[in-house]
Amino acid sequence: MASLNLKTIGVFVGPQKHEALDVVRDLREWCQKNGIELRTVGLAANQTGSASFMERGEELPEDIDLVVVLGGDGTMLGAARLVGSRQVPVLGVNFGWLGYLTEFTLNELFQALDAVRHGDFSVDRRILLDVNLNRDGKIIASNRALNEAVVNKGTTVRMIELECYIDGLFVNGFRADGMIVATPTGSTAYSLSAGGPIVYPSMDAIILTPICPHMLSNRPVVVSGESVVEILFKSVTDGLTLTLDGQLGAALMPDDRILIMRSKTTFDLIRPTNRNYFEVLRTKLKWGSM
Repeated sequence: MASLNLKTIGVFVGPQKHEALDVVRDLREWCQKNGIELRTVGLAANQTGSASFMERGEELPEDIDLVVVLGGDGTMLGAARLVGSRQVPVLGVNFGWLGYLTEFTLNELFQALDAVRHGDFSVDRRILLDVNLNRDGKIIASNRALNEAVVNKGTTVRMIELECYIDGLFVNGFRADGMIVATPTGSTAYSLSAGGPIVYPSMDAIILTPICPHMLSNRPVVVSGESVVEILFKSVTDGLTLTLDGQLGAALMPDDRILIMRSKTTFDLIRPTNRNYFEVLRTKLKWGSM
């Protein structure tokens, strides 16, 4: 149970989600009926004439109380960067199957909003990763990731050689196709495909999953969320990149250092009261029943 003074809602629509415009119009009518201001961003803002609740490259204004995301999990990953350090609660609505992050269906949207208005909701506080790219002793790029930070190669076929440190302690030198550093939220994404474990989303942990390691003994490692992960490169093949949530990328050079740590802010997801994490897992992973 939580409390939220709901005066202004921001709605974020993912790219190519033209079918969401009808939902935005319905949402505007609901907001007008309940004395709530609605602001839109992205596709919805461009095509409905509503004021944008965020300028490109900036975080949410202080008066946004709730963000409604219309799209899929990829849309939610983009919304996580837009929310930034504001820690505004986010309600994700999926346009297809249930998502790991967008857990509400279209049919549940307005019932969920009514519940939020009356304080009948719960929030999952998901950890974020602060990722810094250091070059020549300076931070040249910095951003947050909700799912994972990935180091991998482009079109080259040679393995990557990297060194990994936890809190300054040497862990191992890896020869692999890459390395995934994931949050518990991201444990069901790329990390899972690479053989990493499923980690319950409320756990305070960071998962390191090598991608196709040369040595079969190089297995995924789960460390405390308080840990600082450092990845070093002595040699870099062409096309080696650092990617955050599959959406932001930076080219890597020899002697680059990547520092990854838990962010001081969280990404706050509103959860359906009629569904739990294991139900989502059963749906998405097609688990059966006894």
